Amino acid sequence: MLAAVSVLHAASLPAPILLPVANDPTISFRLWFKVGAQNDPAGKEGLAALTASMLTEAATRTRGYDAILDQLFPLASSYAASSSMEMTVITGRTHQDNLADFYPLLRDAVLAPAFKQEDLDRLKSRTLNFIENQLRFASDEELGKAVLYGEVFAGTPYGHLGAGTVASLKSITLDDVKAFYAAHFTRDNVVIGLGGGYPPTLLEKLRADLGRLPAGAPARLPPPQPKPLSGVTATLVEKQTASTAISVGFPIGVVRGEREWYALAIANSWLGEHRNQSGRLFQVIREQRGLNYGDYSYIEHYPNGGMLMTPPQNVPRRRHLFELWIRPVPHEARHFALRAALREVDLLIKHGLTAAQFEERREFLKKYVLHYAATTSERLGYAIDDAFYGLTEPHLDRYRRLMDELTLAEVNAAIRKHWQLANLKIVAVTQDAAAFADALASDAPSPITYTSTKPAAVTTEDKAIATFPLKIRREAVKIVPVTEVFR
Repeated sequence: MLAAVSVLHAASLPAPILLPVANDPTISFRLWFKVGAQNDPAGKEGLAALTASMLTEAATRTRGYDAILDQLFPLASSYAASSSMEMTVITGRTHQDNLADFYPLLRDAVLAPAFKQEDLDRLKSRTLNFIENQLRFASDEELGKAVLYGEVFAGTPYGHLGAGTVASLKSITLDDVKAFYAAHFTRDNVVIGLGGGYPPTLLEKLRADLGRLPAGAPARLPPPQPKPLSGVTATLVEKQTASTAISVGFPIGVVRGEREWYALAIANSWLGEHRNQSGRLFQVIREQRGLNYGDYSYIEHYPNGGMLMTPPQNVPRRRHLFELWIRPVPHEARHFALRAALREVDLLIKHGLTAAQFEERREFLKKYVLHYAATTSERLGYAIDDAFYGLTEPHLDRYRRLMDELTLAEVNAAIRKHWQLANLKIVAVTQDAAAFADALASDAPSPITYTSTKPAAVTTEDKAIATFPLKIRREAVKIVPVTEVFR
């Protein structure tokens, strides 16, 4: 009787996303649950991420966590969870030969979590350590980015760190996790993603098993509406640190799939392609002046940028920022570096790309995007994101096609429409923040000195950078001790 009920419920599951690859000896799983940090209850921020971890980094009702790890190791297989702002994805990958041993482990992680207090305590402790020690004191760049998003999206479901806060994590109980799981991990709220050389019977098995989840589809939240930024504001996170990490951003009203998004992708690639030395920001700040390790720009959320070379999958959002990432610079160069980055954006808005720059960038991107999804699992991730954004033409296919269709006029029009410097948020993780605040507000020149001789073209440009107006009022600059962040 139970099997018959499961088959009946399987028929009501959302349509699966399938990427069969006959010559791939591995099988990739991505189970997309339509829930994320935006669904965290007030005062329980971090619950979505913690619940996801309780599925894939904890015991099930049939096996202890140590036993699970012992069984996975000889299979050279794994499963994990990623919880972003709008989705939670349970990923798994195994060789065809090991499917019979791997599948029950993955199935039980999703369907039969043990929800043991000892696992919750361990995972909460790890997350608290991440916030209190790693994020606050060991990763200035990620700290700055997190503060930027929190400031811009304050008061919306996007307005908190996905991991939560110290206070909210301490308040989360086992009953909270169980209730969140019951409400959101339902058969109506899951989309099966399957790729590689999987047998046809695997999809049937997955549908039957996930059909055992309870019914229910929580109402989808509307896209966040951040409060409009008013002028240029800055948040300076005060800490003892060797250099200053800077992030700058403002909301943009364009998302993947829209023609203007791909026009902006061309401009953004010229300005600051991630981890690419050809970007203008990299050339001006790093290559010509040696102030830091790199400088980049973004039109989509790009978490863990320090660990990645190409965009991540399954972190989609319905609202994004235009964002600058200025990697740590010497404190004495922080004002100059900020001015240099914003001046380049200003010049691009005013003058646009030249015909030569446009041609070079679109030809580059047409080839470069081929590296975005090198594996079956990554292509499956992109297919899931296509479904999230409602794309009928795959994003990467559309990306390459539009590189041949977009015009220089369209790109420059998109720049003027979506990018501006009048209303933006600056976040800097720095020491002696009061002095930086005063310097920003005074708008006094910030000349730079070098230990070696620079070409005349560079030193001439330095004078323009050092006096580039930022127009920041002193009352628009606030200083926050690092120990107060994410309390």
